[in-house]
Amino acid sequence: MILEWYFALGLLISLVVGQMMLGVPVAIAFMAANLLCAYLFMGDTFAFYQVVDNSTSLITRFQLAPVPFFILMGALFFYSGIAQRVFTTLDLLLGRIPGRLCFLTVGGGALFSTLTGSSMANTAMLGSMMVPEMERRGYHWRMSLGPILGTGGLAMIIPPSTLGVLLATVAGLDVGRFLIAGILPGLVLGLLYTLVIVGQVWRNPSYAPQYEVAPVPLSEKLWAALVNLVPMGFVVFMVVGLILLGIATPTESAAFGVLSILILMAAFRVLSYRALHDALLSTVKIGGMVFFIILNSSIFSQLLAYSGASSGMLRFAASFDVNTVTVLLFMFIALLFLGMFMDPVSMILITTPIFFPLAQTLGINPLWFGLFVLICLEMSQTTPPFGLLLYVMLGVAPKGTTLRKVAIAAAPYLGCDAILIVVMYVFPSLVLYLPSLL
Repeated sequence: MILEWYFALGLLISLVVGQMMLGVPVAIAFMAANLLCAYLFMGDTFAFYQVVDNSTSLITRFQLAPVPFFILMGALFFYSGIAQRVFTTLDLLLGRIPGRLCFLTVGGGALFSTLTGSSMANTAMLGSMMVPEMERRGYHWRMSLGPILGTGGLAMIIPPSTLGVLLATVAGLDVGRFLIAGILPGLVLGLLYTLVIVGQVWRNPSYAPQYEVAPVPLSEKLWAALVNLVPMGFVVFMVVGLILLGIATPTESAAFGVLSILILMAAFRVLSYRALHDALLSTVKIGGMVFFIILNSSIFSQLLAYSGASSGMLRFAASFDVNTVTVLLFMFIALLFLGMFMDPVSMILITTPIFFPLAQTLGINPLWFGLFVLICLEMSQTTPPFGLLLYVMLGVAPKGTTLRKVAIAAAPYLGCDAILIVVMYVFPSLVLYLPSLL
């Protein structure tokens, strides 16, 4: 069946979105839409054989190999208890700094996001660990909820980012360069979050009341840092450093990252059968889901191209005389809107076949645009009323916490994300400098 490009585009997207609004799982929604549209567009049951034939090559690409490794890294880091050791040490080092628990959240969360790559896991862990302690110490809810929601999103852009690998793979970007591109923007974002906390404590000291902290000798602090924090640098080097030095591919560095976590588990004497079992089981569950989604999204992209929807949409967009900033603004609004009822993976799968070719037509650097999309995804997850991270936080927050409180606490950190996008646009080298060294 031959359809006009806009009918084909509308049919594909409405079938997926409609099913998800009815509660159908993302992967199943894509699979059903793919099979139905393949039959309609090709007009023969041969279409089903074509879909199956393409599926094998789609999920056996070498570029996807880092995904299960990064998932396993995060699972090992969590189930081994090493995450708790890191937070305890950072807490020891901060001493009596005003708002110390907020800074602990940003520092520990940034490090945890570097080693896990999962924003949901990051937010859930920080919320369950830090919010009860902040509440006990008399912290205002703005100070206890806000930094966690902000820092939880750092996992999306600081490598290794599982979502970054997925986006790079679907968009056809160099995975290693794309991961490295997120380092400097991630550090800038962490700095902006820190400035927000300093400003809030300065304006309202009662928001983060000081309390007595038992004095700890400098020698004990240095020893704790040496034992519990310095080894984390070893993991970061194995994952990021080997890529920067050109010694390893992203897949090889991800494997080295898993090896480094296993070495630390053995050194800390937490390498147990139980920890390995739980980590591997979690990896298989999450990895299987991700690969099934990638398979169906890739077929979705092929159908967009086969039906002429991709080329038709590009011709339509190019017919308008608008500048790059206007197009980016429309994309920004669209991603925030989709974030109201979709998870980041679904948004990547639907928007990438449309947005990336359009950005390329406008001459936007693909690495820069990929990071722009990731930051928009992060913002969409903390944008009311349906941001996913807002509900993750509600799930671990104290009883009586409302969505309104969570959204208000997140607002300053959404502002930081918006500032980062503007800085990236004015100074694109913030994104492109490190990848240029590879």
